[in-house]
Amino acid sequence: MSSKHEIEIEISETGEVKAHIKGIPGKGCSDVAKILKEIVGEVKSDTKTSEYYQPEPKIGIDLNSKK
Repeated sequence: MSSKHEIEIEISETGEVKAHIKGIPGKGCSDVAKILKEIVGEVKSDTKTSEYYQPEPKIGIDLNSKK
């Protein structure tokens, strides 16, 4: 099952950019925020939502399973 990821970007008339990253639990959203910072430049503030503090999904591979 895939999860939905969203990046909501708002640009004011003065050029101020606000971004809200949704659907990426844990510190994975920080990676997305770094990419956005490279695109838009200086970050004046950073507010973490409750999603940031959720555990990151674990991905495992079972090499011993047979189908």
